[in-house]
Amino acid sequence: MNAGETTQDRALAWLDDDPDPDTRADLAVLLQRADGSVSPTDAGLALTELEDSFSGSLQFGTAGLRGRLGPGPNRMNAAVVRRAAAGLAAYLDSPGSTVVIGFDARHKSSLFASETAAVMAGAGLRPLVLPEPLPTPVLAFAITHLECAAGVMVTASHNPPEDNGYKVYLGDGTQIVPPADAEIAERIGEVARVADLPLGSQWETLGEEVLEAYLTAAAAVAHDGGPRNLRLVFTSLHGVGGATLRAALVAAGFPDPEPVQAQYEPDPDFPTVSFPNPEEPGAMDAALATGVEHDADAVLANDPDADRCALAIRTRDGASFRMLRGDELGALLGWWIIERDQRVGRRTAGVFANSIVSSRLLGRIAAAGGVRHEETLTGFKWIARVRDLRFGYEEALGYCVDPANVADKDGISAAVLVSEMLADLKYRGRTAQDALDDLARQHGVHATDQWAVRVSDVDLITAAMQRLRSQPPAHFGGSAVTETDDLARGWRGLPPTEGIRYVTASGDRVIVRPSGTEPKIKAYLEVVQSVGEAGSLTQAAETAHHRLQSLRKDIAAASGLN
Repeated sequence: MNAGETTQDRALAWLDDDPDPDTRADLAVLLQRADGSVSPTDAGLALTELEDSFSGSLQFGTAGLRGRLGPGPNRMNAAVVRRAAAGLAAYLDSPGSTVVIGFDARHKSSLFASETAAVMAGAGLRPLVLPEPLPTPVLAFAITHLECAAGVMVTASHNPPEDNGYKVYLGDGTQIVPPADAEIAERIGEVARVADLPLGSQWETLGEEVLEAYLTAAAAVAHDGGPRNLRLVFTSLHGVGGATLRAALVAAGFPDPEPVQAQYEPDPDFPTVSFPNPEEPGAMDAALATGVEHDADAVLANDPDADRCALAIRTRDGASFRMLRGDELGALLGWWIIERDQRVGRRTAGVFANSIVSSRLLGRIAAAGGVRHEETLTGFKWIARVRDLRFGYEEALGYCVDPANVADKDGISAAVLVSEMLADLKYRGRTAQDALDDLARQHGVHATDQWAVRVSDVDLITAAMQRLRSQPPAHFGGSAVTETDDLARGWRGLPPTEGIRYVTASGDRVIVRPSGTEPKIKAYLEVVQSVGEAGSLTQAAETAHHRLQSLRKDIAAASGLN
């Protein structure tokens, strides 16, 4: 940004360099509206939009680049994608090396994949493009399967329909972390004009071999010989996971699950949900209703790019379904991996890991099973890097159950492992709720919840974090705060990250951090209540629920955003 340069100057320069006729037309209309020729009110709105679009640049965060579609450096568009691809190519600096590119079914995803391939080819790299819109885990698998130098996935995961994104993986199949992100960003910044970038016109579109190899690996997550009698309903929430999930389950020997038909085909507008995330209120209503209609044993869901997996199980009375929290499913999967090994007299090898904002229950399950456990920063770019990882998860429905093949969260292979666990429990006359109750009796009720506020002005998040540091809370849930850790200074050997961790005398935990993918501030809450001290499992659960409610009220007040 040059001194004295106005927003209109930057917009006109962008207009001259934008390779996409759609965004050039959008920007031309926006500039025309901003000149006041339509109305002063409309001009003000247009100027605000221009300021936001040209006030900065999208930066690599928890999920690479992600933002609204539209013209300008602060939006997702072909020019931003070309710059990102050029920066990645310069960072790799490895002519002749392969880069595999995947894309989902969002608006402009196919275009952004082609733009990336053209830039990579022009830089002397060998681009390989997946043959159709496919889940993110297929791309992550392809990187190591094809021995690529890097991979790119064009997706905005579970973001709103007006968004898209650009996720970058390195040759080991893991997402970028510092300092690679900063080094790529530096090279992106060195791109003067998009029009001057050399483009290639030849790249390879892959066949079905990679998908077939991925399906073979995903199906193998479920061991041979186990029960397979299971009635499942699933939804792909208008994303790209439907066909892949069904194929993986059938390949693993399970009956073909019943899809939620209205949400099965990919649709970038996500017409039946207001927010395409299984965690959001209302997103699973159609799937749960379909589960009741078909008398299903359970309901599975993927988010739109199928790297997350959600599970709904029958309520205790069997009349309906309830969604499991990500921490509950993470605990069940960790328990099942150990349980399955113990049945054949085998000790579970490797390490269990979860993010610091996830429940502490997995660590206790691991300790009881003789498995080493680690905590990492939030995001699978950290979890997947744990040495000797056997199983990793984060509370936001992300599970890595096959790290040797997919070093990232994978909603497809996770669904296969979930199905194996459910079928085994059903065969033995038990349920997932029975397994959760057993874990609570052994380790205590680990009740988790989240408090989050979405803001229109990100400065409010900065102010809230400053308030929590300058006026640290003395109590949460009526219990004195005994530990306060500023994660920005590092914690237990982890790299610094923006966030604050509190632990109370009663063992409750609160972690506050800004979201890495959305304009949100989040607090992750956990209460641990001994069943023995409470007198019964029911009473322990009720006590934990009430304490969670107190934590929610207290963190809202302490942040100043209540």
